[in-house]
Amino acid sequence: MPDASTAELLWLLLAVIVAGVVTGLLAGMFGIGGGAVIVPVLFEIFQLFDVPDTVRMQLCIGTSLAIILPTAWRSYRAHLARGMVIPEVLRIWTVPVIVGVVIGAAIAAFAPAAIFKIAFVLIAALIVTKMLYASDRWRIADDLPGRPAMIGYGLAIGLGSSLMGISGGSLATLVLTLYGKPIHNAVATSAGIGVPISIAGALGYVMAGLPHQALLPPLSVGFVSLIGVAAIAPVSSWIAPLGARFAHALPTRWLEIAFGSFLLLASGRFVVSLI
Repeated sequence: MPDASTAELLWLLLAVIVAGVVTGLLAGMFGIGGGAVIVPVLFEIFQLFDVPDTVRMQLCIGTSLAIILPTAWRSYRAHLARGMVIPEVLRIWTVPVIVGVVIGAAIAAFAPAAIFKIAFVLIAALIVTKMLYASDRWRIADDLPGRPAMIGYGLAIGLGSSLMGISGGSLATLVLTLYGKPIHNAVATSAGIGVPISIAGALGYVMAGLPHQALLPPLSVGFVSLIGVAAIAPVSSWIAPLGARFAHALPTRWLEIAFGSFLLLASGRFVVSLI
């Protein structure tokens, strides 16, 4: 472990606290777990403590998925209390998203870090275009497709989520709005689907990281850092209901613009890191 100055440690502590607050707000407002915020912060923290490049990104993603779990749960409960969740979507998607997450965790255990960043940027670009420029003009149908297509969407959402370290809310929101669901219902339902994604993702990354345990920092279980979870999860889960209240108070177009702008900034961070 390198000799980190007190100033560096204080800045990192502040970054962790801010990441927890932002994660909770994002989870409540957009039905997402805030992985795009958590992963970059953890990447810098693990770099400070000399975690090897070969496992650092995987550790960030696995820890992010574990952190997202309590936040996604509190966000989902807050939206459910307002009656905005679409229960039949959750019933159809739960098993397929778990299968997709397991496949993604297996791939991510061996893929280079650039794969995660490229996947995030490409999918985020599609979502940003939809939210900021197309709005309601992008619509495949006025109602959800049949069960086979919904199962396919669930698999894709789970796979993408586990490769990017997110709870799938942004992907689920995109699919639901493409099929005519109001943004508030899409956000609420996306928060719900984040719960099984987070559980399966965290467990998958634990298993994938066990063969690499010797390279990981103390108090890591596979590719999940218990220290990272303990530092961020309590703050983010406490803030999540506040974000849900903001979401239901905002006009639909404002929510779309805010959601698209957030993804634009997050994807920009990864584009810079690839250059």
